[in-house]
Formats: sequence, C-alpha cells, structure tokens
Amino acid sequence: MDLADSWEAQARQWTEWARRPGHDSYGRYHRDQFLRLLPLPGWRTVDVGCGEGRLTRHLKGLGHHIVGIDSSPSMIAAAREADPSMDVRIADAAALPLDDASADLAVAFMSLHDIDAMPAVLRDVARVLEPGGRLCFAIVHPINSAGRFERPAADAPFVIAGDYLRPFRYADTVERDGLAMTFHSQHRPIEAYFRALEAAGFLVEALREPGVPDHGLSSDASRRWQRLPLFLHVRALRP
Repeated sequence: MDLADSWEAQARQWTEWARRPGHDSYGRYHRDQFLRLLPLPGWRTVDVGCGEGRLTRHLKGLGHHIVGIDSSPSMIAAAREADPSMDVRIADAAALPLDDASADLAVAFMSLHDIDAMPAVLRDVARVLEPGGRLCFAIVHPINSAGRFERPAADAPFVIAGDYLRPFRYADTVERDGLAMTFHSQHRPIEAYFRALEAAGFLVEALREPGVPDHGLSSDASRRWQRLPLFLHVRALRP
C-alpha cells in the first residue's frame, strides 16, 4: 500500500482528529508559526496535499484565492462538506490539474513527507507557479523523524538508532483524548528535499526550525520537545 492509499484509509480518523479544537499542534501554535513564512495573499494560492481542508479554509478566510489539491477522495469530500464554496480537487500532486504559470503561491503544509514522489511534486509545483512565485512548505523535521526520545522526561536523551541518511517509511500510531490516528510518512534527510528543490529550479529564501512555545506544552515532561525542532519550514522562489 503506497502512502496515498494509507492516508485514504485513515481519512475518517484524520478528519475527526483535525477538527477537534486544540487537539494537536496545528491550532495551538504550528499554524501561526507557518503563516509567518507566507507572503501576503496574491492572485492564486494552491494548497498541495490539503487533506480535509483546515489550512485551506483558514487561508481563504485570510483573503487567499485558493484551490486545494489532494489525492484522497474521502479527504476532498470532507473539505467540500465543510465549505461547499471552496475550490478543492482530487488529483495527484505530481500532476496538478492546473495550467502552467497559473498561481503565484503554493503551500504544502505537512504533506510532502506523506507523499511517495516528492521530487516529482516539486517539479510540478514549479510548473504551475509563475516566475517570481513562491512555494512555502512545512514537514516533520528530519531529525525528529529519524530518532526517538528514550523516555517521556524533560531531560531524556534523543537517540538516532538507525541511519539518518537512508530514507525509510514509518508509521506512528497516536492515541489522545479518545481518538487514535496512525500517521504514515516517509523519512528523508534534509538533503533530499533541498536536492529536489534544486532540481526543480527553486531558490531557497528562508528556512525555519520552529520549536514548541511555552504555551504549547502539555506537561513538564513535554519540555523535551523544546530541545530539538519538531518541524522544518521552507520558503522558496521560482525564478
């Protein structure tokens, strides 16, 4: 089963997870950290891997003329149900149903590490962006996906027991407040993303490694997550 099929199988669980207020880092702090990287709304924004549409809806509310793309029929159905006026489409992110140079901004919030053909996606994003357009993306930080804390304590050692440089697929099942969700993803070293950006013709403008702010901590033990970045944010220019 590829990553797209794995996420389609989890669509119901993800929709419930994503729409419970304050349930994950998105609403508590991560969305706002990511928004600081984005330019002001332009004439067309593409949300690549929009899922059930929570960021798509938020960007629309901020004035973005936005189209959401996801390969999961169930996710797109959920996005349409939440906002029937929103333009969301079922499509492979490596074959976007958009004309060349038809957008000035693309966002990929927590989706590129959940896609098998990441380099092909970046090439097609470059195709649909006009010259001077920008891609902004957030991923699980490759340090985070490569290792684990040995125990749930503020001073616990973080250990990379395997091979950081070798891509590998992984699945994390998380249970919280009566909801269970399995996250299917692909670990890649940072170089893999930057080589793909380079091959697609992008120039990196900004890189951020946001930590967990104090208000995002759920316990003293969770302070361990302030010692390394959970996420990697990048803004890149299509010349």
